[in-house]
Amino acid sequence: MRSKPLVGISADRTMLGAHPSHGVGEKYISAIVDGSHALAMLLPALGARQSIDDVLATVDGLLFTGSYSNVEPHHYGGDPGAPGTLHDAARDATTLPLMRAALAAGVPVLAVCRGLQEMNVAFGGTLHQSVHTVAGLNDHRENRKDDLDVQYAPSHSIRLTAGGLLQRLIAAPAGAPSEARVNSLHGQGIERLGVGLTVEAVAPDGLIEAVSVSDARAFALGVQWHPEWKHADDALSTAIFRAFGDACRERMRKRAGCGAAFAATHA
Repeated sequence: MRSKPLVGISADRTMLGAHPSHGVGEKYISAIVDGSHALAMLLPALGARQSIDDVLATVDGLLFTGSYSNVEPHHYGGDPGAPGTLHDAARDATTLPLMRAALAAGVPVLAVCRGLQEMNVAFGGTLHQSVHTVAGLNDHRENRKDDLDVQYAPSHSIRLTAGGLLQRLIAAPAGAPSEARVNSLHGQGIERLGVGLTVEAVAPDGLIEAVSVSDARAFALGVQWHPEWKHADDALSTAIFRAFGDACRERMRKRAGCGAAFAATHA
């Protein structure tokens, strides 16, 4: 049996020169390896060319990453995207059905930024394509001209749902905090919450910042910010990746136990 769980990390389909390629940011890999203490495996955006059943039989958890691309609006009945909007149809064709199947199978899931938006769409929710153009909502985008440390610095507070998963993750002997501060680097955001999702945190303007899956069989959390960035320097980020890793280890142990039991009865 492996000593560490295996986590599949969703990749974007992109071009490296003239070559179609599949990529994952190193910050996500590092957060899984060092924060969740798991093995990291890139999941290419190949859609139906790779069996979902085979993927789920291989991994102990799934991380759905952020991306510069937007979920194509036809997946949630939205208007066509503005000209020049970056989309990734190959990723949509991979992550949306995989998200649904993973949660139904009890595979631990952590969804970050675009991953949160994919989770909401997978549960029938809708998205604001440009949060900053919606009356009453703030501009949640980063300034891409800034240094990365500035882009990923905490920029606003979030209000944690009392008694929710996020609040429980960072509860201390002195009590559970009602707020936290997070970074903000996104243009899309949740409009209508998907059926079966529970709000875990909201921004000061009311935008949903985190959700959990209400009847999930295992850890299932989506966050709008980027906890993977320097995760070890932030208590909430550390708690998220630790809890996700623990859930993946538990799935690995259960699968190993089932395999051993099957082998014993068929010896």
